[in-house]
Amino acid sequence: MEEAVVKTSYGKVRGSTRDGVTAFLGIPYAAPPFGPNRFQAPRPPEPWDGVRDAVEYGPTAPKPGYPKPYDSMLPDPDIPGEDCLNLNVWTPEPGGSGLPVMVWIHGGAFRNGSGAVPIYNGRNFARDGVVCVTINYRLGVEGFANLPGAPLNRGLRDQIAALEWVRGNIAGFGGDPDRVTVFGESAGGMSVSTLLSLDLGLFGRAIAQSGAGGIAQDPDDAMLVTREMAARLGVEPTAEAFAALAPAAIMPVQSAVAAEVAALPDPGRWGATTAAGGMSLTPVLDGDLLARRPEDAIADGAGRDVDLLIGYTSEEFRFFLMPTGLADDLTEELVGAVTTAMGVPPGLPAAYRGHHPDMTPGELMATIITDHMFRIPANRAAAGHVASGGAGGTWMYEFGWRSPVGDLGACHALELGFVFDNLTKEAEGLAGPNPPQALADRMHRAWTDFAAHGDPGWERFDPSARAVKFFDGPADEVVKDPSGGDRELWD
Repeated sequence: MEEAVVKTSYGKVRGSTRDGVTAFLGIPYAAPPFGPNRFQAPRPPEPWDGVRDAVEYGPTAPKPGYPKPYDSMLPDPDIPGEDCLNLNVWTPEPGGSGLPVMVWIHGGAFRNGSGAVPIYNGRNFARDGVVCVTINYRLGVEGFANLPGAPLNRGLRDQIAALEWVRGNIAGFGGDPDRVTVFGESAGGMSVSTLLSLDLGLFGRAIAQSGAGGIAQDPDDAMLVTREMAARLGVEPTAEAFAALAPAAIMPVQSAVAAEVAALPDPGRWGATTAAGGMSLTPVLDGDLLARRPEDAIADGAGRDVDLLIGYTSEEFRFFLMPTGLADDLTEELVGAVTTAMGVPPGLPAAYRGHHPDMTPGELMATIITDHMFRIPANRAAAGHVASGGAGGTWMYEFGWRSPVGDLGACHALELGFVFDNLTKEAEGLAGPNPPQALADRMHRAWTDFAAHGDPGWERFDPSARAVKFFDGPADEVVKDPSGGDRELWD
């Protein structure tokens, strides 16, 4: 195994080369967010002398483990240490120049995940001529709680700091800072849509997987969550009081409140914007960094010159209902009550039932919330991006291949192994033992072509025709307005 050394703004790093790809792991892009940096905006890392080894993943941000049965479906390594604001780079040419760059923002409901998740290994992007970067950012209370006395959206600010590091340093790894694509899934896709809406000038292309622009908490709603956690912890709802507690002491309460919000998204208790997303901690409308809901800003022209590829899986919400058995406990009345609490117009469940008379209540619930949280926001973001009239093109995809595992179907997060071309054993929890490699070949190629050339290989999205690339197996087709009858209910 060969070594390679690259100079960054803060010091030299030593990576390792294998099979034509050099990996630099655990490079700090910001100072450890602890001690005086706790609950503060990200600050630059301390420079170092000599050459820093970058051959192992760095510490991950504090986070809980996934509950069963998701812990076996979503490998999520926990690497201890305070220097958790780090990133990883895979490059085919550390001494080269002008290569396209892809920066991955992981998902995990703003509570879990890291750039060290095995399925996010960027080696196969580098194999195909792309410099791939994966990042960590602060999660949960540390990154997203509304804490008086602390800046809001700390995790989002971490993502921006990582993109600024990429702009200033990626040329040393062979990448072109003017050819950056930011991509992410779930909370990462929501982050991509949010970053797109901020017009930062830090990337020219964006891929939002299963996360469009409808998620942003009202600050008062976010404070309801903070006060509930503070009461259970026996502290004041302030940054100073939370800073007196170790992250590990906060985590059980954070997890309990998150589970309650997801299980019963009551707008009366948690606020309408919290209930709508079913997540307790998300980006907050702070009136400063994030002044508007991303989909509204995009419709008004934010990110209009950025190329956008956006999409979802066909049966996203089965992931949240089927493995736990929740789907079996749902009644028609509960479907109506829960969807209404999440902001679905009251008449829609009955209309969906008319379109899908043979579905069980659990299947109906999965279909409605898939549309509410993923398909409809993606369509709105794409239509708004087109209508803005900027230089950026717009493309949409749907991932429809159905997993053989349980009743997952074409569920949330299933496409990840295909996008990264990593159908390894880590992908088996969702995709089973023999997922179709040919589908991964095509999907991975579309992502690399988009990053390299600004065209994933099918016709652009237009609200009048709604062309959607359907990734489903032997032959991927472009479908006009898939599930259009359901979509029209939301108009």
